[in-house]
Amino acid sequence: MPHTATDESLIDSPQAAIRLLVTLGLVILGNSSMYVVSVVLPAVQTEFGIGRGEASLPYTLMMVCLGLGGIWTGRLADRYGLPPVLWCGALAVFTGFALASQAANIWIFGLAHGILGLIGSSSTFAPLMADTALWWQKRRGIAVAICACGNYIAGAIWPPLVQHGITTIGWRPTYLLLGSVCGVGMLLLSLKMRAKPPIPKVSVASSSTLHNDGSRPFGLKASHAQFMLCVAGVACCVAMAMPQVHIVAYCTDLGYGAARGAEMLSLMLSCGIVSRLVSGMICDRIGGIRTLLLGSMLQGVALVAFLPFDGLVPLYVISAVFGLFQGGIVPSYAIIVREHFSPQQVGERVGSVIMATLLGMALGGWMSGWIFDLTGSYKAAFLNGIAWNLLNVSISVWLFSRLKKAHAVPH
Repeated sequence: MPHTATDESLIDSPQAAIRLLVTLGLVILGNSSMYVVSVVLPAVQTEFGIGRGEASLPYTLMMVCLGLGGIWTGRLADRYGLPPVLWCGALAVFTGFALASQAANIWIFGLAHGILGLIGSSSTFAPLMADTALWWQKRRGIAVAICACGNYIAGAIWPPLVQHGITTIGWRPTYLLLGSVCGVGMLLLSLKMRAKPPIPKVSVASSSTLHNDGSRPFGLKASHAQFMLCVAGVACCVAMAMPQVHIVAYCTDLGYGAARGAEMLSLMLSCGIVSRLVSGMICDRIGGIRTLLLGSMLQGVALVAFLPFDGLVPLYVISAVFGLFQGGIVPSYAIIVREHFSPQQVGERVGSVIMATLLGMALGGWMSGWIFDLTGSYKAAFLNGIAWNLLNVSISVWLFSRLKKAHAVPH
């Protein structure tokens, strides 16, 4: 179906700003399931009488489905526009939470989170990031960062609310109520997203972007560069998942209680909001690959800090620092693709790289639980995250070095 774009004069316009605010609301509502499942993990584990690894499987399934769904919903949005995709997403969010609230075992609970990821959350993640990149040019980095912030705002808002609900009315009624609020909210906001994005005739990369025509990003074949970015995405998010998925359970094991862990998760993701905004501004100045490298190195520092400190106050501090250091990593991949690949392929390639990051979150969430069951300690799980983070840093350094060499060649 041919795509009829909005007039390109609306790029960077007040209408683009209004759309960005609506997009932010959709991401906050649609991504609620990514973080509340970590909060209910101890309660679900106890109720179903299962191990930590098994209790982590619903999160893993949700993230895998979210990654796969991002490519699928992105293609549907290209063909039919965003509203129908968002309508299906709203229905899936309500259905997923409702089904999970009635689950009799971990398998039904996991299936419900698969629905939440495949159709619900996926409709408000990669498609909205790609859509935002098309509505902005001069401030593309900060705009995409704001869109991505919705993911962390969801992480800051929903965990403490859900923890309060678990304490007062139980996790099952809380899940049903959350599904109703998020599903209806997404449906209403989707009515404001009917305009198709403007597509400029010439894509102008940021001033920091090194000269390239998109045919050989980083001096590599496009498919090879794409593969390396996907591997980097998996690696950084395996590392990222360790604190995000297991901080509540970690605090419970240390005797601080799930409520303290939920507060740390909320603090971590609140600081991630600041990180994403600052990283977006940095990205507009230094480009995506440098921003990725900076964020990856700092994330590694924060992960190392979890090893020697397990006191209550240090954990609050480290959680905040971790959020400040890693928040800008995932959005930088979308900017890298926008800067270094052909503009005609940006939508599909962004979806693929985002899928890789989500698969990394899924693998990291499960792997950390499995290592805990194997060793009886989260120390080994933190070491595993550090090793994956080193892989990400290595790839980032290598791509950056190739970029410098390409830039050194006279054009």
